[in-house]
Amino acid sequence: MKYAVIDIGSNSVRLMLWADGTLYKKLFTTRLAARMRNGLLADDAIRRTAEAVAACFEEGVREAGRGNTFAFATAAVRTAVNGDEFCGLVKKLCGLTIDVVAGETEALLGALGAVGSGDGGMVDIGGASTEVFVRENGAVKLAVSLPVGVVRLKDGCGQDGAALVKEVSRCVSPLLGKKVSVPMFAVGGTACTLACLFKHEAYSRAAVHGVCLTRAWVEEETGLLLSLPVDARKQLIGMEEKRADVIAGGAVLLGGVMDALSLREIAFSDEDNLEGYLRYRGLIC
Repeated sequence: MKYAVIDIGSNSVRLMLWADGTLYKKLFTTRLAARMRNGLLADDAIRRTAEAVAACFEEGVREAGRGNTFAFATAAVRTAVNGDEFCGLVKKLCGLTIDVVAGETEALLGALGAVGSGDGGMVDIGGASTEVFVRENGAVKLAVSLPVGVVRLKDGCGQDGAALVKEVSRCVSPLLGKKVSVPMFAVGGTACTLACLFKHEAYSRAAVHGVCLTRAWVEEETGLLLSLPVDARKQLIGMEEKRADVIAGGAVLLGGVMDALSLREIAFSDEDNLEGYLRYRGLIC
């Protein structure tokens, strides 16, 4: 049985093809949440993201069949005043109905991908939100969606390190004092890019899945990224070019979450909410 899943995020659209394991993932940086003002998605962001989703849906149907192709949307669509407009355009372009997931569900999806149904925790830094999930002794200890992500940080703070730290500190304050004692995993584009930078390698699952990032390294790398102009960041080995303008804010944010939860280290998981969505629907174990 083959399945295709599309993750419509605030920074990118991703497609996964699954058949007894993940066959491949594709990413399209569309910046749906870019220049979001007064809760409104920008018209050009809606159009380019909807077109990317339609292209992914066409590939998913071709590879897995229409009944086995799914799509879910997260913070940008969930919080936008005109989120229905975006969903309607996708429906018009390709006939796809999008599952707009709640914040706590988004956190669960990432955890189901990274740690399954067992004990463990997950941090997913997205474009417009950051999800944190912790399960200890079989019970959910924390499942929260914070209204901060790399696109929102870029739009609000640019590349100003002091402003980024201040905004991150404010946004992660709900996590303060919630210490965890289970292994923690980071998923998503920011964590993947940082893992690639740590390894000094271009992305491959074999290279980065399970890479452990210490708090000390994240702090050091954050300082380096903030010291470099965006064009210079693009030259770093392991940097995805279209993430160069948001990665410094993402590193500040990951460090802020680690500090709030008193984490000394966190491991990158290449299995994330795409695999998690199939587990959430009971389609895979």
